[in-house]
Amino acid sequence: MCCKSAALVLIAAALCPAQESVDQMVERARKAYDVPGVAVAIVKDGKVVHMKGYGVRKLGDPAPVTEHTLFRIASNTKAFTAAALAILVDEKRIHWDDPVVQHLPGFQLYDPYVTREMTIRDLLTHRSGLGLGAGDLMFFPPSDLPSDEIVRRLRFIQPATSFRSTYAYDNLLYLVAGSIIPAATQGQSWADFLKARIFTPLGMTDTVAETASFQASRDVATPHSRLSGKLETIPQENVDNNAPAGALASSVSDLAKWMIVQLNAGQMEGGRHLFSAERSREMWTGVTVLPIEEPGKEAHPAFAETRANFALYGLGWGLRDYRGKKLVGHTGGLSGFVSRTALVPELKLGIVVLTNGEENGLHSAIANAIIDRYLDARPTDWVAAFQARDRAAKAEVEEALRKASGTRKQNTRLSLPPASYAGRFRDAWYGDIRIEARGGKLTIAFSHTPELTGDLEHWQYDTFVARWKNRSLDADAYVSFALNPDGSIREMRMQAVSLATDFSFDFQDLLFRPVAPDSPPR
Repeated sequence: MCCKSAALVLIAAALCPAQESVDQMVERARKAYDVPGVAVAIVKDGKVVHMKGYGVRKLGDPAPVTEHTLFRIASNTKAFTAAALAILVDEKRIHWDDPVVQHLPGFQLYDPYVTREMTIRDLLTHRSGLGLGAGDLMFFPPSDLPSDEIVRRLRFIQPATSFRSTYAYDNLLYLVAGSIIPAATQGQSWADFLKARIFTPLGMTDTVAETASFQASRDVATPHSRLSGKLETIPQENVDNNAPAGALASSVSDLAKWMIVQLNAGQMEGGRHLFSAERSREMWTGVTVLPIEEPGKEAHPAFAETRANFALYGLGWGLRDYRGKKLVGHTGGLSGFVSRTALVPELKLGIVVLTNGEENGLHSAIANAIIDRYLDARPTDWVAAFQARDRAAKAEVEEALRKASGTRKQNTRLSLPPASYAGRFRDAWYGDIRIEARGGKLTIAFSHTPELTGDLEHWQYDTFVARWKNRSLDADAYVSFALNPDGSIREMRMQAVSLATDFSFDFQDLLFRPVAPDSPPR
């Protein structure tokens, strides 16, 4: 919490917004977004000036969020993977521009040229030519595919653009990046390396890299989602098979230490370095140009006032400007958890916000409000601004769904009897799904993903809608069949129904073809 010792009183008075003011702002934001628990830490000039938990770890349970409560930090993990590689660069075991195949000879992508030319730097900067979230369905929702098999199947994913031409956020290449570590260290795993070379030197005693350790901890936040509009707890996810992209769980106590060493260019207490200042500069140097979001005419004026003039992605970090200052940061999201890390290097200011809900506007509002106070900017009600933007986005999604429903052709019939659509179908990179006919109705089940099981409802012509039994997924999908001239099924494709579907449900990248009943499963 803020001002934890007498030594920090004077620091807090000079550097930290008033404790009561921060508490009131965070609590108002938490309640406005109806999120059970939030944890916030602020560091300034190498010191922790605010660190506190708000609300509860689990809905209906009085156990409070503390500064040591563990939250899944999801894609905030990527900066740790980049830092681990930076340590290896300092030790000259690898170089950023080493070809990946130099360290992982079996690495292969769809295009032989890209396979040969892709470097370690490319793995971290979302410019591979793969589409947004390409292949994420191999690990999210949680699957039974092992990490090495996910990496092997990358060779079957066709690119969406040319190499290094376009930004498209990906997760699976961070899995490849994590695989560089055992290759360069004679077998030390990504998790063990992070523990030995980052967590232990920084005194990050709360942070864990495996789901089993997270679930075994006592002070753990429970994820929450709105099932059918009602806030409820949901199971903890296991994404260990793509851990370097998003599996870490941490506390604001530990992440405060992480932000301090980041803002200090890798230098730790006593003058030792976690990584060199040169590596710090490289990680915070933009590589890939990001699109800049234009605020709509109806948007809150605050979004126009803080519109970025540049937006880039470095090595594990997003980079942009905010009110004339460079802002380094990242967000993270897994089912039931979203979070944000925001660093303002010029001010030696760092903010981390962890939540056990799925409201991105919450962490953004808190981070912006705190940065504004240190910049002495005109006060903005960021909670109101983000909620207004959220309402506008929701209205846009609902309008798109209404339009789609309005174009639906009523009273169309299937080309074949329902049972004729049943069978096993295979996509080159995902593997198999099974469609079964039961009592005149069809069901669909993804072989490697237990949560992707549901009913197929006829939509129009030879298109169905997959309604997943786990409604918290919020990812219903169109399932469309194409026929051969003889009336047999040639292929099946999928597409998310809603614009709001998380990009990791990359149904659009799947191309399923019928598989003979006696063929080995894949």
